[in-house]
Amino acid sequence: MLNPEALDLARIQFAFTVSFHIIFPAITIGLASFLAVLEGLWLKTDHPVYRDLYRFWSKIFAVNFGMGVVSGLVMAYEFGTNWARFSDFAGSITGPLLTYEVLTAFFLEAGFLGVMLFGWDRVGRGLHFFSTVMVAIGTLISTFWILASNSWMQTPQGFEIVDGRVLPVDWFAVVFNPSFPYRLAHMAIAAFLSTAFFVGASAAWHLLRGRDTPAVRKMLSMAMWMALIVAPIQAVVGDAHGLNTLEHQPAKIAAIEGHWENHPGEATPLILFGLPDMEAEKTHYSLEIPYLGSLILTHSLDRQIPALKSFPKEDRPNSTVVFWSFRIMAGLGMLMILTGLLALLLRRKDALYRHKGFLRLVLLMGPSGLIALLAGWFTTEVGRQPWVVYGLLRTVHAASEHGVAQLSLTLAIFVAVYFSLFGAGIGYMMRLVRKGPQGDHAPLDVTPRRPLSATGQDLEHGLQAG
Repeated sequence: MLNPEALDLARIQFAFTVSFHIIFPAITIGLASFLAVLEGLWLKTDHPVYRDLYRFWSKIFAVNFGMGVVSGLVMAYEFGTNWARFSDFAGSITGPLLTYEVLTAFFLEAGFLGVMLFGWDRVGRGLHFFSTVMVAIGTLISTFWILASNSWMQTPQGFEIVDGRVLPVDWFAVVFNPSFPYRLAHMAIAAFLSTAFFVGASAAWHLLRGRDTPAVRKMLSMAMWMALIVAPIQAVVGDAHGLNTLEHQPAKIAAIEGHWENHPGEATPLILFGLPDMEAEKTHYSLEIPYLGSLILTHSLDRQIPALKSFPKEDRPNSTVVFWSFRIMAGLGMLMILTGLLALLLRRKDALYRHKGFLRLVLLMGPSGLIALLAGWFTTEVGRQPWVVYGLLRTVHAASEHGVAQLSLTLAIFVAVYFSLFGAGIGYMMRLVRKGPQGDHAPLDVTPRRPLSATGQDLEHGLQAG
């Protein structure tokens, strides 16, 4: 069995790389759809503000897309280097699902990405819009397959085990496993909200600095409409997702709630705050609201949820982590809903673009979608422990046989490379955001070479100048 310290290092390494990676696809998914909407509105109205916004955000999309591709390749190799036993056990299912993602989504995106980024002045309006829509659809198809694979690991269905390996017997059941629809909807909406608050924060930044232009106003307006409409939908989807998790992964819900034991005839309270202690098997300093846990989690006032003590110690997720990661996600979700409602109130008072306090709030909320998304993924993945494939393969049995020294060195290299490389890329992307949408409608003077060419600037020169 793998050394516990080495196992922890392998888990930290994958958590680090996936946390970096997930930021970029989330923005890519949201921006691709945003660009499709912008171009569609420009074609319908012929208003130049939509064209200006498209050209501006397509540059940021190009940088983000490039970083997402690079960071995603690393994770694919990690399955073989650090998690070889998992690949051997479940590769006949996860391998084809990831291959379908490449054959459908990635090829679709790659096929039309060049036209989208470099064809504005080279092809007709209809073909260019079609290319943008295809890229947007490609990002959603990619989400479909990735979430199908991850959801199968959470709620495996449609398989049989032969000679210690999982073999698919029903691909429909594999893909549309019990948690898949909820995870797909939750992730897609999270990507849209993350992008909306990113766009809204960039608009607020310019407005606070006195750059009150039609394009900047349109950015803020569209972002706040998205927050107003989609954030409450996410709350409803999250509730349905929670009920599904209670049915299929009750230990995860018990850990999220920091709920250790049930008493006969008592409803489950909702613990707002506290410090779960895995050793003492209790939640210290808990602030509870009676009955509310049962009401939210079972939609009744008397049903109880399973308690952590009803599960063997070796099968309990780390409540200390998921208790707080879930509350970070849910708390930010409530703030998103509040921000959307405040925007509606100020819109009615004709003060949306002038209220400095609100603009500062929107600016602060800029990273909220990505933080909530990361907190949600920590809740999902840590809450699945101690299983890699829930109920079938434990994490300790899934890792490759590496030593502490090897994993420590590679983790240190990953941290150094990621913060330098992707830190520079994110910094460059923020420079583009600070520049803001321009009213220059001259053809883009770029030669199609790579996605980053679509910024119209030399990346290396830009990074050196920064």
